[in-house]
Amino acid sequence: MGVVLRRRTGPFVVTTPSEFPMAISVPPRDDPYARRAQMFPKLSPAQLARVRPFGQERTLEDGAVLFEQGNSNVPMFVVLSGAIEILHPSGEPGGEPGHPDDELLTVHEAGEFTGEIDLVSDRRSLVRARAKGTLRVLAIERPRFRALVQTDAELSELILRAFILRRMGLVAHSQGDVVLIGSRHSAGTLRLQEFLTRNYHPYSYVDVDDDPHVQALFDAFHVGVTDIPVIVCRAERVLKNPTNPELAECLGFNPTLDAEAVREVVVVGAGPAGLAAAVYAASEGLDALVIESDAPGGQAGSSSKIENYLGFPTGISGGALAGRALTQAEKFGAEVLVAKTAVHLHCDRRPYVVELSDGSRIRAKAVVIATGAAYRKLGVEGLSRFEGVGIYYGATHVEATRCAGEDVAIVGGGNSAGQAAVFLASRVRHVHVVVRGDGLSESMSRYLIRRIEETANITLHVRTELQSLEGTDHLEAVVWRDDRTGDRVRRPMRHLFLMTGAKPNTDWLGGCLALDDKGFVRTGTDLPAPELAARGWPLSRPPFLLETSLPGVFAVGDVRSANVKRVASAVGEGSICIQLVHRALGESAVVAGKAG
Repeated sequence: MGVVLRRRTGPFVVTTPSEFPMAISVPPRDDPYARRAQMFPKLSPAQLARVRPFGQERTLEDGAVLFEQGNSNVPMFVVLSGAIEILHPSGEPGGEPGHPDDELLTVHEAGEFTGEIDLVSDRRSLVRARAKGTLRVLAIERPRFRALVQTDAELSELILRAFILRRMGLVAHSQGDVVLIGSRHSAGTLRLQEFLTRNYHPYSYVDVDDDPHVQALFDAFHVGVTDIPVIVCRAERVLKNPTNPELAECLGFNPTLDAEAVREVVVVGAGPAGLAAAVYAASEGLDALVIESDAPGGQAGSSSKIENYLGFPTGISGGALAGRALTQAEKFGAEVLVAKTAVHLHCDRRPYVVELSDGSRIRAKAVVIATGAAYRKLGVEGLSRFEGVGIYYGATHVEATRCAGEDVAIVGGGNSAGQAAVFLASRVRHVHVVVRGDGLSESMSRYLIRRIEETANITLHVRTELQSLEGTDHLEAVVWRDDRTGDRVRRPMRHLFLMTGAKPNTDWLGGCLALDDKGFVRTGTDLPAPELAARGWPLSRPPFLLETSLPGVFAVGDVRSANVKRVASAVGEGSICIQLVHRALGESAVVAGKAG
């Protein structure tokens, strides 16, 4: 079905699910709304009895609004009698509840409950809820809701599965509180699409190149084509080419923090390692805060399908894995900041201080460094000019939509490059994989190599290097060189994916930690005694397994020296690390006690 955004200037179709495949966890053809029994379950009398102690009973009259799109701290409502209509607002600026163009998503009847992932993440509501008939409900406030899902395993599974499916449905059908007006020729548009998608936030997309009604939208919000990309938040605020932090602020992604609080553990980075650390820290009762500069998932979050991760025989996308891990961490009480960048670690005293790009400071007894690594940028002239308009560093549905039916090239021979090649091959005309080595066996899993070998529209170019790029406002052609023959080959090509090497995200550490010669953080037995002595290691014991040259500061995942570059390894390190954090916290408590 089309998602219609209506304005006083008249109706127009913004997008359809097939045109806008934004669902992180499922492809559009697997519609979450088809799983209605799991999406909108009905509590049994026994289950309802277990829920009652967590809520307070309320009665509302017909037509009463329980909550609006954009409201914060919305409770979960369990229907005792009557019904609740869940509506996606029309988007009419200043529109009143009950606008005739509001889209009815579902009706909750006795035994059913409201809510979706925003209840777990403490974000704003994406929908409107209205009483249908005289209504009796149990209102379960968010602290009590969290207590419920932490203490009742059966209800936790039932509720969280429903919440995840509901968010998937909103994403797949673009039923959110954001309109993005952009162009496939705009790097800023791609950046915002990726940010919203990887943060699992539904939005409607209007492409100025295709939509015949776009001028009406420009007129409604007093913007023009030179302003794109434009974000409209809840038909109230208009942002012209916003930064990711500005968009996060507009949507209310982040909680307000107590500037004076001292956290037991701060995890910097929300890739697989950081999310695993957050899950284990929060589930074991630690006061945990996660800081993520962009969106949860790290490099793995842009993987179209991971098939060798334990427990997922049919594979799972990196985005789906990250989304579930984030929900898991928040279920146990971890707080997560997104679009917040750590710019400096103050390590001269404890508690340590993590300084953010907005100037705020967070104090922590222990710190887990999980900032990962970024793909290295090739030294090819004009590279930055085409980033986002022909050159990409991830292969998700967003990028695949841009290059459908065309030829693409992927530079890199690791698993991420292999996953991208296999994923794109079903959506583009031809995939060229370019590697400097003699083959893929040293850097890629065998199952991916076989997929590449057996896919007719994938060609592997070994001992080949990218030489130059051509184009004006968009990439138009690439030139690569065959090192065996010296031949230079020019190919008309508008889409190039770069997945080469890894540069650790450690610049922000400011000399606090011992690094190896490539800039990765050294930990545990990789820290020789002379270096520890030179850095003033203050303890009689050596560093723990994942501990850095600073007591109570740990490094996990791709940022760590000698790390195995696999998702399972990162998750393992993140979970193991928390046991060591407990020991370090206990140690510091003993020292503080003696000092007292």
